[in-house]
Amino acid sequence: MSTAPVFFWQDTETADRGARVRLDGAEGRHAALVRRLTAGERVDLAGGQGVVAECVVAVAHKDWLELDVRDVVRTPAPEPRVTVVQALPKGDRGETAVETMTEIGVDAVVPWAASRSIVQWKGERGEKALNKWRATAREAAKQSRRAWWPTVRSLHSTAEVAELLAGADQALVLHEDAETPLAGLDVVRQGSVVLVIGPEGSISPQELAAFEAAGARAYKMGPTVLRTSTAGTAAATVVLAKSGRWG
Repeated sequence: MSTAPVFFWQDTETADRGARVRLDGAEGRHAALVRRLTAGERVDLAGGQGVVAECVVAVAHKDWLELDVRDVVRTPAPEPRVTVVQALPKGDRGETAVETMTEIGVDAVVPWAASRSIVQWKGERGEKALNKWRATAREAAKQSRRAWWPTVRSLHSTAEVAELLAGADQALVLHEDAETPLAGLDVVRQGSVVLVIGPEGSISPQELAAFEAAGARAYKMGPTVLRTSTAGTAAATVVLAKSGRWG
């Protein structure tokens, strides 16, 4: 039996078992026209804030659906909250990073304008790129059936990243010259973890110094150097596994 498709519905938190609701707009059109869902099929509605309404299609209209809510599942927010600061990579590698980090369970992604980032987000181009990251996170959250969807924050400067690190319960920087292996990290079980991933040209000495002054500690993944677009997923996997969230 295939798993039920997940659609975004902003009123999920107020859904009641036994209610009949309407899925319309872009999500409704996709469900009716693209997925061609029909009466009797299962559908899940999620708003990204921990509530999932498990539904059955009651009536399939031309471009929207009427759904009967069979159950409402509420999932507590995961602890600790894991944020990845991702330096801007080239091409569409940023979207790849956001997609895979969303799939494994990262709670927030922060795009960072590192000094050695080749790509620059400015004006309309930057707004378009940010919207792509957000759309990618949303679709990946639906595909991976997450109850809590990640936040993709606005572009951060190095100073703003340092502020994030200073406010975290555990602040980490992935760096190829670090001596301490990430595999040996004792991850906090509550609060927030912030992990910084540098650009293709690496984090500059000045940036590393600023982050360490904010309370961060540098770690290495292993003997190989990862692309910036894969390093975040690899490192966050270690953090999530050792935090107890995958237990």
